Amino acid sequence: MQRIDKIITILRKNSADSSTALRYKKPFELLVATILSAQCTDERINKLTPGLFKKYKGPAAFAGANVAELEKDVRSAGFYRNKSRNIIGASQKIMKDFGGRVPENMEALLTLPGVARKTANIVLSSSFRKAEGIAVDTHVKRLSGRLSLSKANNPEKIEKDLMKIIPKKDWLDFNYLLVNHGRKICHARKPLCRECRLNHLCHSFGKMV
Repeated sequence: MQRIDKIITILRKNSADSSTALRYKKPFELLVATILSAQCTDERINKLTPGLFKKYKGPAAFAGANVAELEKDVRSAGFYRNKSRNIIGASQKIMKDFGGRVPENMEALLTLPGVARKTANIVLSSSFRKAEGIAVDTHVKRLSGRLSLSKANNPEKIEKDLMKIIPKKDWLDFNYLLVNHGRKICHARKPLCRECRLNHLCHSFGKMV
């Protein structure tokens, strides 16, 4: 068995869940939640979105929202000005160009304000079970470097490196597997290397203990 297959097998055995931690009921809600989650914790977003989605019921409501009012509503997510404008802009484009429905392909999703490949990949994998890439967030970036899966620092370059070595059947879950491992074991500041089930496969083991 190749090294990457061993890594994925171990991650699956030690991961209770392989889906986004963001709570949502519809693809549009996940899109909004993911935009809000940039440089913010999923836990905080999950506290914010129930009230937000109760007030703004779908893309039409967000498209017609007052930007100043929406800024107040999402202030706790940080960077609320940019996020508010992006959510309104994305909602307006969804209403105008996509019939009020979140598009189901990468090319179309990337035309929405505030949507880069990470957000698009999360929406595609979690809402539509479509694998067009691998979402690269802070956890994936950190662990890809520590596990020597990529030497790049740019998220898009890391994604390209991962897509070359990760079997496509695992693309849907790979982000969530690394995120779970990053949260539980491979922390940014003090990784629990001696407790890690991957340490015998990790090129960073012994350098960070």
